[in-house]
Amino acid sequence: MRQAKVIVENGKRKIQTTARGYNVLRDPSLNKGSSFTKEERERLGLNGILPPVITSDMEVQLNRSYNVYHSHKSDLEKHVYMWQLHDNNSTLFYALLQRHMLEMLPVVYDPVVGDAIENYSEIETRPRGIFISINEPELIEEKLRAFGAQPEEIRLLVTTDAEEILGIGDWGSNGIDISVGKLAVYTAAAGVDPHSVIPVVLDVGTNNEKLLNDPAYVGNRHERITGQVYDDFIDSYVKAVRNIYPEAVLHWEDFGSTNARRIINKYRDNFATFNDDMQGTGAIVLAGLLNAVKLSKTPWTEQRVVIFGSGTAGCGIADQIRDQMMKSGLSKEEAISRIWLVDLPGLITSDMTDDLLFYQRDYAKNIADVSSYPRTKVDISVESRTRFPEMANILIKQNSDKGIIDLAAVVNKVKPTVLIGTSTTPGAFTESIVRDMVSNVERPIIFPLSNPTLLHEATPQHLIEWTDGKVFTATGAPFDDVNYKGITYKIGQANNAALYPGLGFGAIVSKASKITDEMIFAAVEAVASQATLGAEGASLLPSNADLRVTSSIVALNVLRTAQSQGLSKVDTNQSDVELVREAAWWPVYVPVEAV
Repeated sequence: MRQAKVIVENGKRKIQTTARGYNVLRDPSLNKGSSFTKEERERLGLNGILPPVITSDMEVQLNRSYNVYHSHKSDLEKHVYMWQLHDNNSTLFYALLQRHMLEMLPVVYDPVVGDAIENYSEIETRPRGIFISINEPELIEEKLRAFGAQPEEIRLLVTTDAEEILGIGDWGSNGIDISVGKLAVYTAAAGVDPHSVIPVVLDVGTNNEKLLNDPAYVGNRHERITGQVYDDFIDSYVKAVRNIYPEAVLHWEDFGSTNARRIINKYRDNFATFNDDMQGTGAIVLAGLLNAVKLSKTPWTEQRVVIFGSGTAGCGIADQIRDQMMKSGLSKEEAISRIWLVDLPGLITSDMTDDLLFYQRDYAKNIADVSSYPRTKVDISVESRTRFPEMANILIKQNSDKGIIDLAAVVNKVKPTVLIGTSTTPGAFTESIVRDMVSNVERPIIFPLSNPTLLHEATPQHLIEWTDGKVFTATGAPFDDVNYKGITYKIGQANNAALYPGLGFGAIVSKASKITDEMIFAAVEAVASQATLGAEGASLLPSNADLRVTSSIVALNVLRTAQSQGLSKVDTNQSDVELVREAAWWPVYVPVEAV
């Protein structure tokens, strides 16, 4: 079990520990390096095993660590260094990350975490989190308890089966770094106590041939197990988590699209849980769209939306847009009629229904209604067959018949006001497509959201040039400002990091019995409200440099919504602001007492 316990007295934190000597320094949650006081050194048995100089604050350590960070040449080397720092002194790690959030967040998490996952077996960093195998379902509880935490100590678990990671696909047990990185963002962005979280990977196998044939691969060497065995395994895991950590929020990350939908639909009414790829991505995009639609002066009821990419993210965004149109007065059928999904096989149509995933079918356009749309026969790459087998199979059928209704044809016929990309197809929003769109819409809204950066559908620079500065845009990956005709365009990043940390933190603070659509929309409105929209070219979303502020506003909105819905279990005698403030963890050294 853990050798340390956090105590809060009169609003101040301290840590009590039974560890002594090197065991103190080897615990990253205890280690303060040169900042241990004279009294702490004496009582914890640190005299002689630490250099004699005592630093009264963290500044010297931060400057030294920042210099070491920059001594590494590649982003992957910097990523590895940061996690080595975390494993030595977690408080210093978070203080450094928080001080240099804009610079370091892409290195610690997305997009560099993708490189770390692809090289996981070679990097050989210290194992973190819990690895749970589908081949040993009877050991789930034992493995969760091995983390060494008491039930009341754990408030959040991020869980992945790593089937669809970022833009790199299936990476099996290597995907633990997704859960680890996601939790680091929770702490840096929202102040979730890093001692109250567990990263988990569910190893159900992998269909990645490279991993299956790699002798250094750390996970199960068999194809992914599916069907009832998979569902039973997920159910056993959920029951174990609820049994051991009854107040914990359960966050699902990077599951395959069908599994992601089925899992969240099954469990979301029973306890506090959400899927970031599905609900979080849709929510952060909606936050940007709320501001773009407001500035465009075209009401939601008149928007025409084309989404290129109909997987977990694309359909999650479609659902959020549908619901927003319904809030604005449209029926469900009317809202759906104003959304077009396009994927590998082109426009999703009713003649594909038997082959579509269940959550795509509502958006399939009646084949008779699009009979005048031109069709094109296209080639299909080996990569597409591997990464998107369901869509590739539909494309093959369409090609053998009469061809597909491609993105260019849809834009030409639909004349969309909004174009969103979640396709991971670089350059898909071509100059001709964008110019066709702007010829019919005064202020087009175009969000190329695929990431990492090399997968974007178009650059903001091109979108601004091709639309003569008329476009409202946000991206999935970070981009620099664009200067065009004397105006500086701030490019907002539709990064889930602006939303899910505050959403999860709000659910933790409120002790919410579940996470509702209303709570998610409260998070959306909070994020949208933090963007400064006054000047031409202003960002549609708040900067990631202000994540702590944004996340606190999100958490407050979520807490209040949970209370208004009767889902909060906290003492209502304390103010909402105080509840959020007191629950927030900050990376500062606290007294360590020997017991």
